[in-house]
Amino acid sequence: MKKKLALALAAVMMIGLFAGCGSKDNNSSNSNAGSSAGSAAGSTSQGTATPASDMRVDVFYYDFSDIYISSVRASMDEQLKALGIEPNNWDGAGSQPTQTDQVNTAITAGSDLLIVNIVETSTSDPAKDIVEAARSADIPVIFFNREVADNEVINSYEKCAFVGTNAPDAGHMQGEMIGNYLMANYDAVDLNGDGTISYVMFKGQEANAEAEARTQFAVEDANAILTAGGKPELAYYDASASTKYLVDQAGKWSAQAANDYMVSLLGSYNEGNNNMIELVICNNDGMAEGAIAALQNVGYNNGEGTTIIPVFGVDATDSAKALIKAGNMTGSIKQDAVGMASTIVTLVKNVQDGVELMANTDSFTIDADVAKIRVPYAMYDATTQD
Repeated sequence: MKKKLALALAAVMMIGLFAGCGSKDNNSSNSNAGSSAGSAAGSTSQGTATPASDMRVDVFYYDFSDIYISSVRASMDEQLKALGIEPNNWDGAGSQPTQTDQVNTAITAGSDLLIVNIVETSTSDPAKDIVEAARSADIPVIFFNREVADNEVINSYEKCAFVGTNAPDAGHMQGEMIGNYLMANYDAVDLNGDGTISYVMFKGQEANAEAEARTQFAVEDANAILTAGGKPELAYYDASASTKYLVDQAGKWSAQAANDYMVSLLGSYNEGNNNMIELVICNNDGMAEGAIAALQNVGYNNGEGTTIIPVFGVDATDSAKALIKAGNMTGSIKQDAVGMASTIVTLVKNVQDGVELMANTDSFTIDADVAKIRVPYAMYDATTQD
């Protein structure tokens, strides 16, 4: 795509000179980009060859280490390869300057499409910079997963779209799940018998739309169910805390951050001191897993015969689903990684076919007056059938 006639003629003239010599592959890895692992582009799961595409697609992930994002990446790699596209995957490693440099490098290298999981969400400036760079090069750009502004970003460029979730939905669903679980198991959860459930909230990242909504609505909606049922609202484990949540200071929503917090908390808040944290709410499954590991180290959540501290997360990753099925974790809100990837790939196919970016999207949920597609959430607990 976008190949210059002069370059094509030059390539033909040089065939005789360089016959038998290997050319540089667009998917070669470097310190910032890792080429997608797996079979060569064009190979499908049935072994049927799909013609390789000359379309260069660059995908920028905010952090490869994020469990959910890793699931999206694996699914997107597979689906893009089914289109004959070998994606160039870039790891922002939680650094917006790094990601911005990667985008500029990809544009200079001749990218035909930018797919961006933006690092910085507290300001629109980085996303606006990426849109301006894409506009200057006449390249479509698809943002995904991490919310970007409507007018400042998406509506500012006709070849720009967003694929993500409706952030409040996860919080509302989690709150409903927590409230209903507590009403059904109140006495068992209330370990010290004081009539109130003590909780800790692992937020993930400040100023992130998903984290803000989940933090707010998980507690608000759970409290609404509790009070309607004649129970008191949840009580944050530290009544003197100015904020009722703990943040991953590295902004990575990591299992390690939650584990470190939980290990420290259990030294002071435990059954021996009659002030045990009785409920753990996490904005993602990675942090839920970190909290569970800390609980298991001191004898909780190890299955039948042990006390289970209810732990709720978001994403319904494979590892979290295994913990839920084993009875070590209580529930999660499914953020559909495969659905996220397939929706993005629908837009990629539009670009590949030379049609409008938002063509063929009538079956999706789309915001009014802005090219934003919403992938639905779903509740996941031990009764859910995969």
